[in-house]
Amino acid sequence: MVVVKEASAKQGKVSGANDSLGTGRRKTSVARVRVRAGQGAITINSRSLTEYFPNEQDRRQVLTPLELTGRAANVDVVIRVLGGGPSGQSGACKLGIARALKVFDAGTEEALRQHSLLTRDSRMKERKKYGLRGARRGTQFSKR
Repeated sequence: MVVVKEASAKQGKVSGANDSLGTGRRKTSVARVRVRAGQGAITINSRSLTEYFPNEQDRRQVLTPLELTGRAANVDVVIRVLGGGPSGQSGACKLGIARALKVFDAGTEEALRQHSLLTRDSRMKERKKYGLRGARRGTQFSKR
């Protein structure tokens, strides 16, 4: 008889190669993050962090969970991110890294939770309604 071990979505997943996995979402972006012991290299879609996010604010947002837990120098992070723009992608990376770090080292969960890094930002763009110019803006009134 074969016994299959399943990791729940709450716990996260640990792959066979000692990688901890985490998924982050923000707006319409989805980031799949893989954290493993290493020298501190961060790769996003096969590019370096500074090459993928030229904006300093986006880079800082991605590095927040690593610097907060003191793991920036001793873990390697590999990220695949799809959809959205730079701001949404950096937010998705931040959440994915935080979730993967929680699985990698359970002792980091308290610090990550105190700084709200494990909470998904659920704000999305409101859909456009028919008869309006946007989600809420109507057409300009014309007397004649």
